[in-house]
Formats: sequence, C-alpha cells, structure tokens
Amino acid sequence: MSFLKNLLFLFIVASVIAGCKDNVVNPNKDLTLQDYESLDTSLYALNSHRIRENIAQLVKADVDSMQADFKTKSHYIVNGTFLWIDRHGLKSQVDTLVSYLQEVKEMGFSPKKFRVSQIEKDLRRARELDFDTAQNNINRVMARLEYNLTKAYLRYVTGQRFGYMNPAYVFNRLDAMDGDSVHIRYRGLFAIPMEKPGKHFYSEALSKIANDSVPLYLCEIQPKSKLYYKLKDMLKDAATEEARAKILCNMERCRWRQLNYPQMHSKYVLVNIPSFHLVAVDGDSVLEMRVGCGTFATKTPLLTSEIMRMDVNPQWVIPHSIIKNTILNQVGNRSYWARHHYFVREKNTGRIIPYDNITREMLTSGKYYVIQQGGKGNSLGRIIFRFKNSFSVFLHDTSQPGVFNREDRGVSHGCVRVEKPFELACFMLEEKNERLIEKIRYSMTAPLGGEDTTIPREERERNQEGVEKLDRAMMIGSVNVKPKVPLFITYYTLFPNKDGVIQNYADVYGYDREIFKVLKNYL
Repeated sequence: MSFLKNLLFLFIVASVIAGCKDNVVNPNKDLTLQDYESLDTSLYALNSHRIRENIAQLVKADVDSMQADFKTKSHYIVNGTFLWIDRHGLKSQVDTLVSYLQEVKEMGFSPKKFRVSQIEKDLRRARELDFDTAQNNINRVMARLEYNLTKAYLRYVTGQRFGYMNPAYVFNRLDAMDGDSVHIRYRGLFAIPMEKPGKHFYSEALSKIANDSVPLYLCEIQPKSKLYYKLKDMLKDAATEEARAKILCNMERCRWRQLNYPQMHSKYVLVNIPSFHLVAVDGDSVLEMRVGCGTFATKTPLLTSEIMRMDVNPQWVIPHSIIKNTILNQVGNRSYWARHHYFVREKNTGRIIPYDNITREMLTSGKYYVIQQGGKGNSLGRIIFRFKNSFSVFLHDTSQPGVFNREDRGVSHGCVRVEKPFELACFMLEEKNERLIEKIRYSMTAPLGGEDTTIPREERERNQEGVEKLDRAMMIGSVNVKPKVPLFITYYTLFPNKDGVIQNYADVYGYDREIFKVLKNYL
C-alpha cells in the first residue's frame, strides 16, 4: 500500500511539473502503474529538510554583493518559506519568470548574470525526471531552482523597477573636494528625488510570488519611458561596442523612477546638459534655446526643482572659490575692481567698505561679501531665474553672449546661462500682462550699472551727467513666478529632438563611463 502511495505521489508531482509551461509536451503523461515498477522511487522523494540544507550551502557559496543578492540570502537564512516549490512540485509562475529572463539579452545584458542557463537545465531535469544520486538528485535540483529563481527574480524586478545602479550614490562620490586619508568631502552632483527599493518593496515583490501574481507584477515593473523602448530597438542595430555602451547607459537612465518628471506637467523647463540645450514647454507651445553649463571641473548638478522668482539686474555674491583663486590677487588693483564693478560689504552690518580699506585678510576672514554690482556687465546678466537647490546654482542671462556660438558650452561655475533670457522671462508669466512685460524689457535694457562704487557718491553723480536718465516708474526688481514652473536639469547623451528624432551628444562630464562601470556587472 505504501508503495502505491509513493507511486501516486510521484505521478502527481510529475504531472504538475510537466504542466507548468505552456506548449511543453509532457513525456510522462501516458505512464501507467506498471511503468513505475522499473523506477527507483528514492530518486524522486522530495524532502523539505534536505532542500533547505542544500539552499544553505548555496547561500554560503554565494559571494555576489548586489542588494537583490543580499535580500535573497537573508530570506533563506531566516528559513523563509519556499517561494517557487510546494508539495506538488514547481509553481506555474516559473515559466512566466523564465520567459522574461530569456529576454534580458535583448536589454543588452548577459543571461548568465541571471543564472538563466542553470535554471533552464534544472527545469529540464525536473520535467523529464532526470535525477541521480550525486549533484543532480531531486532535492539539490529543487534547491537550486528555488534559490536561483528567487535571486534572478529579485535582480530583475529591482533593476527594471528602479534601475540597476544608484545614481545618487555614484555621482555624489565622484568629484572629491578636499579631506584627508580618512574623511573626504565630495561635490554634490545629483539631487533628483527618486523612488528607491526599500524593505517594503522587497516584501511586496516576494509576496507577489506567494499570491500567484508574478505575471501581472512583471508587467507592472517595466520602465514607463517611451525613450527606453526606442533605445532598446536601437540596440539591435548598434554597430560598435562604443555605440552599444552608450545605448545601455541611456536605457539605464530611463529606468530611474523620478518622483517628479516632465510628463506630469503641461508647463515645464528642461535642460539637457550634454546637448547644452533648454526646452520650455507650455502645452503645444515650445521655446528652445542654447545654454552654457558648468565646466568639467565645476559641473552643473542634476536636479529637479521649481522656478519661483525672477530677479532683474541682480547683484552677484561671488563664491569663495573665485575670491580665493582670482580676486585675492587683485587687491590694490583699482582698475580691476572698477572694471568688474566689485565692492565689499560687511556681513553683519551691511556696511560697504571703502576701496582703500580692503585687505586680503578681510576677504579670507569669511566676514565680508565680495559683490558685483547689478546691471550692464554683471556676470549674471540682466536677469536671473531662481529656484530652491542646495548647490547655489541658477538659470541666468550672461554678459558674454558669444559663448552660445561655441560647440562646447561648458563655461560656467555650475549655473546655466540661457541664450534668450527675455523670452524665457515672458514664458514664466502665466498671464502675459503687456505692462509687466514692457517693464521687464525696459529694466533689462536700461543703462543701469557701470558705476564704480569705490568712488565717492558725489563724484559718481557728477560722472552720470550726460547719461540717459532712468525711468524709475518702469524699473522692476523682482517678479514672482506663480504658479511655480517645474525645472528639470538632466543628462542624456542620446535624446530626442522636438521631432522625436534621437540625437547623439558627447559625454561631456564622463557620466556614461561611470554608469557603464556598474552595468558591466550584468554583461
């Protein structure tokens, strides 16, 4: 009687396993009880304790260190439930997962990194009852399937849902500023709020297996970006390894799940650094212009924010790095200070320091500002577009418009210089009030600035004789942007133009190289 029970159990296991994949012919579907008399049933006896022992060995031998790998190991270290096998054999969701894993090659990745070959071999053994008493006995095969399926599943869903690298971690540890052998400070380069895989995500992902929801879940976690699928199609025809690597890097960017992105808004401003290009979208209306961005040494950070205010004829508070590297050496050079319209103001009192009293010690003390007067000749130009960020960078006009004729427009200390500042200012206005627009125009072109603040006030007034008088009623200082306009400063080296044609741009900051270093783990 016991023998018949074993045979019946074996028949159920074989039938269930064989029926897991659509269109797979079950080689054992016509077996009779007489067929089982020639089988050694000990080869087909599933034992949960032995399966766990084999999984423990797999965990111990697994030296992979990606987050998904740690989550896989931790699940089985605490004796987590079997996810893919039960008392009937393999669950039907296995084939759905394998079909997705078989397509990772089309994403440019190696199936080996997802253990596809080993999974397929073990599936064949399970379906054909091809077990032995050595490395491929039934409990070892089932242990490998259980562990490798979970490992591949978590690697895949984490990568497709959030990306296969953490850009904030990589980019914010790229440019060292100063420090010692123990503590190093880095320049912040990435501040785009993004969804990240956390404890809740992994619990949810594993629960989808238990609830037989894997097919729907694998569909839901795919990238939503249309650009991703265009790039994926381009990958098929990539002629060189360099072209292939570039496509992979931009596909990866499409996987990152930003909490805020342009498609959520009808009105927004987007700057793509590699193309040195800005596009301002308001419904069907599109304003485009060239921009200048940070140099390689002073990169423009990647960020998401909202433009909240425009300041016309802004003063420029000069960064300490410029004071240290340039201005300190010009103390005593009256013509330099007059030419650049610089003055010094005490931080605590607001008192302007007479030119002859300025010393190097003052400028290095941190107690004084060096400020460039607003108006014509100011490095910020005649208007600046302000938005909250932790880098003190903004969009602004420039006193050197010739920069927009250059191909390589990496020229600033991190800010974004815009080619059409007045047009961008008009774009920011929700209501196109003609009176306000004319005030902005006048203020941006009025003969303001050029005064040498190191000269006594009476002498400056005498020097203004003959200069066109300002219409103070037409002057405007600041304009609030209501509602605030979303701003996205991005970095794509393959990016569609307004006609949807993907353009190729130079990797000006070397970010593709950093992304590809991580993606190599999957090649």
